[in-house]
Amino acid sequence: TKKRLLVQKAFEEYWKTGGFPEIAGLGRSLRIKTHQEYFHTILFRDLVERHDVSHPKAVTDLAHWLMDNTASLYSVNSLTGYLKSLGHKAPKSAVSDYLEWFEDAYFLFTVRIFDPSLARSNTNPKKIYCVDHVLVTSVSSGILVNSGHLLENLVFTALRRLHPEIYYYKTRTGREVDFIVPMRGQPRMLVQVCESLAEPQTRKREIAALSEAMAELGLKTGTIVTRNEDERIEAGGGTIEVVPAWRFLLELPESTE
Repeated sequence: TKKRLLVQKAFEEYWKTGGFPEIAGLGRSLRIKTHQEYFHTILFRDLVERHDVSHPKAVTDLAHWLMDNTASLYSVNSLTGYLKSLGHKAPKSAVSDYLEWFEDAYFLFTVRIFDPSLARSNTNPKKIYCVDHVLVTSVSSGILVNSGHLLENLVFTALRRLHPEIYYYKTRTGREVDFIVPMRGQPRMLVQVCESLAEPQTRKREIAALSEAMAELGLKTGTIVTRNEDERIEAGGGTIEVVPAWRFLLELPESTE
């Protein structure tokens, strides 16, 4: 229908230009330049100057590494080791502070594993996401970030508007589900992000992870967000809705309360 085509066109524009209103309508080179200016302003005004950071290069190098590894797992130990390899003398406590400041600046966000034990949730590797998926493409080197990571980042920012506490989930057999959204402490929504299920191995892997998580958490439904695919899968006593990203964004509830 005409309405659907308009919605899809609007989504494609959002996919290309991101969520900063002043970026819309800019050409690619000016968009990249503006995003890079945002990036440096956030780092120096909101972090280095505000917190009187004595090693600003360490903060910049860390931010670049995190942007390059959007939607990937990290640990404070691995980040500390990375900065050390660049010659920075940043202890673990400083790296933890930097991560907290990134979040306070509404720039980079950490997602922990869903676990009843707070200690285990804090000590397990965490995932990193950016406030805007296109900011990632403008600032990162582009070597490690692919369109699947960007789609996952886009879904994260949409879910975070719903609920400030988003987690990832690992099944007992070690399969990972990208997002679990709680409500009053209980799991409410399981979301897997996969650009396409066309490849049989990918399809098998994503469905297995989600249906296993649904069974463990006692949930009857789960969602796989794709770029353009749309189907319903009955799996292990539950239903998996495969939805295109544009429809997922449209149909998200206003809140999880």
